[in-house]
Amino acid sequence: MDSPTPVFDAHLHIIDPKHPLVENNGYLPDPFTVEDYLMRVGGLGIAGGLGIAGGLGIAGGAVVSGSFQGFDQCFLIDALSTLGPDFVGVTQLPADTSDDRILELDRNGVRALRFNVARGGSSALDDLDHMARRVHDLAGWHSELYIDARTIDEDLGHRIAGLPAVSIDHFGMHSDGLPALLKLVERGVKVKATGFGRIELDPATAMRAIVDVDPSALMVGTDLPSTRAPRPFEDSDFDIIRDTLSPEELTAVCWDNAATFYLGRERG
Repeated sequence: MDSPTPVFDAHLHIIDPKHPLVENNGYLPDPFTVEDYLMRVGGLGIAGGLGIAGGLGIAGGAVVSGSFQGFDQCFLIDALSTLGPDFVGVTQLPADTSDDRILELDRNGVRALRFNVARGGSSALDDLDHMARRVHDLAGWHSELYIDARTIDEDLGHRIAGLPAVSIDHFGMHSDGLPALLKLVERGVKVKATGFGRIELDPATAMRAIVDVDPSALMVGTDLPSTRAPRPFEDSDFDIIRDTLSPEELTAVCWDNAATFYLGRERG
């Protein structure tokens, strides 16, 4: 590439032992602090560029609550205060969370609500429509679904596509779910190109199909520290992205799409 490409890491986890964890299906993750994250990605900034020695070019990102963090946000607020204003939080909330609490979290950098359908541990799918609309109307948040796209039938697809703003984690997980996922992309749903070591599909094929439907739909992320994934994130995962997309598509997928979705702006 002729110039460095900044990366908005649209999906990462911070696991700080200073804050409570909730065992999920018998699983508790190892620590992965902000310091661990920064060391792993080579610090912040674009000096290294995408797939070039010297760092991954991470310049912003979304810290996502995992199933093992339940409804705790203390770790998230802590992490965001250290990482800075180009990082945002994606949290899990019970349905009875007050408006005041949602607005307080918004002031602390939280920008999205996560429904962890695949693992559980977050607000029930039955609350999806009500909660997604509520946080959007109140604070402008979007909603994120960790879901196996094979489970998205016509009714659920209609419900998801009807939400004011929504994204799907990890390509929807499985190649058999790609047709359902592409139908959602046609209707404005965003998709995270993340978790290459946990998905059961070819990421290059999925990326090409998604970008061909909607160039603004795809957002890249590391999925660090790749909890429970058969294979953790590798720097070469970003090489797959670079080799699949044109330079113009790469700029959008690496930064502009996610920065617009999470921060409301492209590169300054």
